[in-house]
Parts: sequence; structure tokens; C-alpha cells
Amino acid sequence: MTRPDAVAVVVPARDEEVLLPACLDAVAAAVDALRAAYADVPTQVVVVLDACRDGSAQVVRDRDGVVAVTAHAGCVGVARSEGVEAAAAWAAGVGSRSLWVASTDADSVVPRHWLTSHLGWAADGLGLVVGTVEPRPGDVSAGALSAWHQRHTTADGHDHVHGANLGFTLDAYRAVGGFPLLPTHEDVGLVTAMREAGVPTLATGAVPVVTSGRRTGRAPDGFAGYLDGLGA
Repeated sequence: MTRPDAVAVVVPARDEEVLLPACLDAVAAAVDALRAAYADVPTQVVVVLDACRDGSAQVVRDRDGVVAVTAHAGCVGVARSEGVEAAAAWAAGVGSRSLWVASTDADSVVPRHWLTSHLGWAADGLGLVVGTVEPRPGDVSAGALSAWHQRHTTADGHDHVHGANLGFTLDAYRAVGGFPLLPTHEDVGLVTAMREAGVPTLATGAVPVVTSGRRTGRAPDGFAGYLDGLGA
């Protein structure tokens, strides 16, 4: 399979002025690594400012190579969907015929090799990459962190799904109707639909993303709520 000819990163953000800078720093490092490895592959970072009432927009304005999309839904499924649509419009504008979309969250930090790994797997014929996340150790108690590791594997073949660490082709995304417009578990809905459609998939622990261990999150029944249930 021919590798994708463009890459977009989609980041939904809802009142994330504190954590968004670190997220975008890490994404920028991953983009730099991708450009060093694949100089002919254009990239775009899309931040979806969803019902933000803080300074998140200013964080984005100060960043080169990052564009903002404004949403008002207060719903992560809608925000991710609008981000992918903006990425698709950008890709069409640069003449892309095979866009790879990488998804993360505004409170998360991706590894430098995140995008280069995704593109390599895509070139091998994969249409979906499902990565792992780990809570930032300093954000949770030792007991909660221990409970997390007891319940989660970060090995290849894991069965976890996190919107903070996904990658997929635009074609596969379109074929299953995109992200469900849900306030939570939109990531699980998309991955389930892609797997049921037979999209070649890799569940990998090779590109772990570190995410906030806060107990009050932006999505109901999301990652923060789960950590709270562990006694974080």
C-alpha cells in the first residue's frame, strides 16, 4: 500500500489553556520528526475550540502551523468530527488523495515518534492504529496508579480505546460514517465500527501517550471519571 500523502492532527479542546501548551509542544515535536523523515508529506494541526470560555484561543493564535476551528456543542464527538472535516478540507486544498488523521486530546502529551510510527504502519496497509495512554504519575496517588496498571496492559494487542491516541485513514473514517456525535465514548464507537467493517487495525503499545490524571474532566463518564473511580 502507498503511504498517505498528508497527515493531520486533530485536538479537541474545551477550556484547556493550562494544559494545551504542553500538548501542542509535543505535537510540534512529533511534526518535526515526521518532516525530517518524510519531507514531502505536508502536515496540519487542527485544534477544535469547543465552547471555550478561557484563554485556549490565545494559546492557538500564538502557534505556527496550528489552525483553530470554533465549535459550540460542548460535545467531544461533535468536536472531533468538526476537526476531521476541517482536516479533510485542508487536505483537499493541498491536493492530498490519502490523508492520515491522528487524534489526541488537549490534556495529553504524545511521544516524538508518534506520527512517524503512524505513517510507517499506514504504509504497511493499516487503516486504523489504536494506541495506549498512561496517566501522568504526578497527577494521581500511588494507589490509583497501581490500580491503573493492574487493570491495563500497554502491550501490543491490548483492548483499550482512547481518543487521545488514535490514527486512521480518512477513507476508512468516511466509510463508517465518522465519529458518533456523542458526549463520551465516541472513540469506542468509531473503532468498533471500523473493526466491524474489516479495516486493517493495529492495537499497539509502541506509542504511549501521557495524559492528565485530573479527576474532573471535560466529558461525562470519561477518563477523569474513570481515574476518580480508582481513588485518584
